[in-house]
Amino acid sequence: MRGCGILLPVSALPSKYGIGCFSREAYEFIDQLKKAGQGYWQILPLGPTGYGDSPYQSFSSYAGNPYFIDLETLAHEGLITEKDCRMLDFGQDEGRISYDKLYTARTVILRKAFSNFKGGANYKAFISENALWLDDYCLYMAIKTENDGESFLNWPLKYRNRDKETIRKAKKELAGEIEFYQFQQYQFYKQWNKLHKYANENNIKIIGDIPIYVALDSSDTWAAPQLYQFDENNLPAAVSGCPPDGFSKTGQLWGSPLYNWDYHKKTGYKWWTDRIAHCFKLYDIVRIDHFRGFDEYYSIPYGDKDATNGKWMPGPGKDLFETLVKNLGKLDIIAEDLGFVTDSVRELLESTGFPGMKVLQLAFDEREAANYLPYTHTRNCVVYTGTHDNNTTRGWYNDIDEGCKMFIRDYMDNQYINEENISWKMVSLAMSSVADLCIIPVQDYLNLGSSARINTPSVLGNNWDWRLTKNSVGDRILNRIRNLAVTYGR
Repeated sequence: MRGCGILLPVSALPSKYGIGCFSREAYEFIDQLKKAGQGYWQILPLGPTGYGDSPYQSFSSYAGNPYFIDLETLAHEGLITEKDCRMLDFGQDEGRISYDKLYTARTVILRKAFSNFKGGANYKAFISENALWLDDYCLYMAIKTENDGESFLNWPLKYRNRDKETIRKAKKELAGEIEFYQFQQYQFYKQWNKLHKYANENNIKIIGDIPIYVALDSSDTWAAPQLYQFDENNLPAAVSGCPPDGFSKTGQLWGSPLYNWDYHKKTGYKWWTDRIAHCFKLYDIVRIDHFRGFDEYYSIPYGDKDATNGKWMPGPGKDLFETLVKNLGKLDIIAEDLGFVTDSVRELLESTGFPGMKVLQLAFDEREAANYLPYTHTRNCVVYTGTHDNNTTRGWYNDIDEGCKMFIRDYMDNQYINEENISWKMVSLAMSSVADLCIIPVQDYLNLGSSARINTPSVLGNNWDWRLTKNSVGDRILNRIRNLAVTYGR
C-alpha cells in the first residue's frame, strides 16, 4: 500500500529548553503530519549521546536520551518549577542545539527533579521489567560519572574488567547515582510511550532507526565483551568503517567494535533477538543502518588512523534473519542498503523481503555506482530525496557541477529547474515513484539550504545541531504537502 511520511529527528523539534523533546511541540508535529496527509514519522536513534553528539554513537543500544525528557511535564508533576528552568542557560539560538550548555543545564535540572521524586509502584515495575539492560547501563553510567566521564577503556582495570568484588562495592557505594540514571530512563520511557501512543491513535506510524553497531564506549561492550571482537585485555582487535571510495580517499573510520558472530550464532542470536524485540516495543517500523554489514563487514585494525588497511569479512547472512523471524515473527524492517552493493548483498536483501532504500540525490551523482533513478524502482522499496547524511536538496543542487544539473533538467524534461524550485521538483519525483513508501526530510519541504543539514559524515563538529524554529511549518506548506500525497495516491 502506497504511503508517505516525513523525516525529522526528535532533537530538531522546536521547544523552549534547548533541544527538541517529548513536549507539546512533538504532539503538535504529529497533528501537522496528520493534516498533511502523512502516515509516517521517521526519526533518528533515541539513545543517549556522548562525544560528538551523534545518535549513532550511544552509551547504550537500549537506553533513551535524557535530553528528550520534557521539562514542562516534570514541572506539571511537581518535580521542578518553570522558575527552576528559567534560571538555567540552555542556549540562546532557537535554530541550533548548544550541546555544551545543554549538558550542564540538563544535568542540573534533572538532578533537581530526581531529588523530589518519590518513586512508586510503576517505577519499581519499570526497573524490574527492564533489568535485562537497565542494571548494567545505570551502573556503567554511575562509574563513568565517578571517572569524570572517561571511556571505560581508561578506567582502572578493576572496573574495566568488571572485577566481581569491585562491582559489588560499586553497586553499594554508587547506589544513589545508579538510581538517578534509573529515574531518567523511567521518565524517558514513560513520556516516549505516551507520545508513541498518540501518534498511533492519529494513524501515524513511527519509523525508528538503529545503527548496526554499538558504540565502543557503551554499556553494551563493557557489560558483555564476549559479544565483540575483543582481546584478552578487553580491547578491540578491530573496528568498523568503510573502504576508500569516490567520496573519501581514506575511507571512513567509524571505530565501533565488531561483533563476534561465531559467539552470537552459538547463543542462537539471543542478543540480537532481545535487541530487535525491544525496538519493536519502541517503534512500528525499524530502519537498520548499514545493512550490508550483515553480508560482509569492513574490518579495520584497532589503532589505525584511517580505513585504508581494512578488509572485508563474512557476516552472519540470512541465518541471522531466519532466526529472528523464527523467534519474533514477521519483521517490519527497512534495510539501509546504500553505497556499493554486491550481488551477495542483493541476494541477502531479497531473501529477507525487507524493502531497501532509493535516494534521489545519489541517482544523479556520478560517483555513485548504484542506480537510484526512479525508472529502476520497484514497489518494495523506500524512496527519499535525501537522508540525514545527505545535504538538503537545495544545498546539494548548489554543490553539484553543471553537468549533473543538465542531467537533472533533461531527466525531468524541464529546463527551468533552479535553486528556488529544485526541492519541490525532487519531492514530486520521489512521490511519483512506484515505491510503496516515500519519506521526505522536512528541510526539503521548507526548501532550506545547506545550513539546515543534519550531518556531514566523517566530519567532526557542527553536526546534529539543526532545529526547526517555531511556526516554520505553516498551513500553506501542510496543504501543499497533502495535495502532493493525494495527487500521487499516497
